[in-house]
Amino acid sequence: MKFLREKLDKSKHLFEKGGKLETFYPLYEAQDTILFTPGEVTKGRTHVRDALDLKRMMITVVIALLPCCLWAMYNTGLQANSAIAAGHALPINNWQTAIYQWLGLAFDPSSVLANTIFGALYFVPVLAVTFIVGGNIEVASAIIRKHEINEGFLVTGFLFPLTLPPTIPLWQVAIGIAFGVIVAKEVFGGTGMNVLNVALVSRAFLFFAYPIQISGDKVWVAAEMTDGHSGATLLAVSDFASADLYTNDLWMKAFFGTEMGSMGETSALMCLIGAVILIGTQIGSWRTMAGVAIGTAAVGFLLQTIGSDTNPAFNMPWYFHFVVGGWAFGTVFMATDPVTSSFTDKGKLIYGFGIGALVVLIRVVNPAYPEGMMLAILFMNMFAPFIDYFFVKGNIQRRQRRLANA
Repeated sequence: MKFLREKLDKSKHLFEKGGKLETFYPLYEAQDTILFTPGEVTKGRTHVRDALDLKRMMITVVIALLPCCLWAMYNTGLQANSAIAAGHALPINNWQTAIYQWLGLAFDPSSVLANTIFGALYFVPVLAVTFIVGGNIEVASAIIRKHEINEGFLVTGFLFPLTLPPTIPLWQVAIGIAFGVIVAKEVFGGTGMNVLNVALVSRAFLFFAYPIQISGDKVWVAAEMTDGHSGATLLAVSDFASADLYTNDLWMKAFFGTEMGSMGETSALMCLIGAVILIGTQIGSWRTMAGVAIGTAAVGFLLQTIGSDTNPAFNMPWYFHFVVGGWAFGTVFMATDPVTSSFTDKGKLIYGFGIGALVVLIRVVNPAYPEGMMLAILFMNMFAPFIDYFFVKGNIQRRQRRLANA
């Protein structure tokens, strides 16, 4: 590290104002900040100093996401190997399968190593494309605006791939993340200025622009088989099933995440581990998570009690909403985004409750769209400033009354 520190210090003058490489100062500053603590600190008595900076916050969130990343690789390989072991044909014209066979690995769903490696051949390229395209857009924006490169994209770069199916074409990944970073973030001023969650905007763009590749029941098994094998997600099945479908075994399967779905969203257990890390480090708001859970339980129980003779989705028990689809992932990692969520304590509870209520309404009342978490969070993102406004205004008025009576 001392060697790197000396090299950075020697080349610093080239990137400072008046230097030959002044235009590319954001690139120098990004390396310096990532590898070491910032060289500039606040001065004066008016500043509040905290050991938690943006870099440490983002790295902590990434650590909380690692269980979901590992599960994304394992479960993707598990679903593919299980389908092949069941007698379905091997994927054709598929470089992932070619590399997998070249490594000499068997299509064995009982092997943790085999499943993880096979799944990594799908997940890692999506992750790489996301960082290459999105990262370069961040760098270009910083150079054009002449400001430092922030660490905000670090988390977005992990969140976006985890919300995608394994069969997503890489060119769509590139277009999706480019749209999200430019339209949802950079046009608003960059990190900390965006109104909507960048990863969700990227996914929403793909959902509406390329619905065949991003939704439905034909995209969830890695490398769709030559004989047409594919599988429906649990939500797609549940939406048209009777109440007899909902068993304890099915709930446990959904909780652990051994089902088809977006690569990093299937396991509620992995998301729960991430929640413990975020709440323990006080980076993720437990109030927001609790609000989502309460809203989901309340509306889910209400609709289940009302029932419907024409819409079987009403039969879903309220506690199933916690483990199916992207509910757990969205609650832990998307709804708690400090930039796009409410920042007042009471506002977080209401904001979370709104997400929980909306996701159930979208899932149940609109059978054509059985997920709902993405749209619920994006919708509440727009209302977060209004929620905070009323609580802040109320607090100011209470202080004014106390001052008047003093």
